[in-house]
Amino acid sequence: MIHLILSLILAFSAIGSAFAQEQDITEPPMTLDRLGEIIIALDEAAQSNGPHFQMTIQDIPVVILTDVSANRMRTLVPIRAVEDMTPDEILRVMQANFDTALDARYAIAHGKLWGTYIHPLSSLEKDEFISGLGQTVNIAKTYGTLFSGGSLSFGGGDSVPLQRQLIDDLLKKGDAI
Repeated sequence: MIHLILSLILAFSAIGSAFAQEQDITEPPMTLDRLGEIIIALDEAAQSNGPHFQMTIQDIPVVILTDVSANRMRTLVPIRAVEDMTPDEILRVMQANFDTALDARYAIAHGKLWGTYIHPLSSLEKDEFISGLGQTVNIAKTYGTLFSGGSLSFGGGDSVPLQRQLIDDLLKKGDAI
């Protein structure tokens, strides 16, 4: 079974790599200015304080922290106080980090549960950032139910298209950049 899963992962990776080479898609390194342009395109009311940004996506507050010298970008969405979480809820977010949160992750810091997406800044591509941002908002919105980043799912149902809609809407806003 593990061999089958690894084979599928390698096959999908090769297809994605071939597609990218065929399209000859390259982007310049991500900078604070470029990241700011993307953020403003997604939320005209977004605010910047140098390397830090604040924005709102579907009524969810989002903080984006960057450190150019460390080549890091971190997106944070507050979800809830940790003190009220049961051991089963903590276990569930750890399980979701393994299979349904995707590129976003649940994290605990300063007494809060956060949704987060972390990536090296300079290699961050526009669509990666937008997708990661959407996944982070989705794991906050689906906390307590699906615990899902919303991009991929195994199995059918009605929730995946609804969750995927946020990422598609954000990608569409970012097309002009």
